[in-house]
Amino acid sequence: MSNTSYYRSPFGDTTHTKVFVGGLAWETPTDEMRRHFDQFGEILEAVIITDKTTGKSKGYGFVTFREPDSATRAVADPNPVIDGRKANCNIASFGRPRPSTPRGRGQGGSPGQYQGGGQSGYTGMAAPLQQAATAQLMYPSYG
Repeated sequence: MSNTSYYRSPFGDTTHTKVFVGGLAWETPTDEMRRHFDQFGEILEAVIITDKTTGKSKGYGFVTFREPDSATRAVADPNPVIDGRKANCNIASFGRPRPSTPRGRGQGGSPGQYQGGGQSGYTGMAAPLQQAATAQLMYPSYG
């Protein structure tokens, strides 16, 4: 049995050698994408993903390099211009780059600077207005 049969790729383990390339123009041919990435090292495969029904590009593809260092160099600029359009690329197995965690209430400011909303701090949901119930007690009712 071949040592690559475990992997879905005919190139074996592509964890550190396959680059995702997104944001491609629909008209960008595979050769143009390959030409851009040739400068970083030997390419085993370059493919643009197409719609099964129409055959048109879906605007993204993959480039598989022989060496992990080549892939690392290829993603050093995460937003290269390919075929006149700003693309985005990253090591495919790492997934989409995550934005940095937001700073603010309950997320790393000085401890006394903000009042936290319990253990979890900010949850992404508005806290219930507790002052509304006490405000009615402060003012006499009419009548």
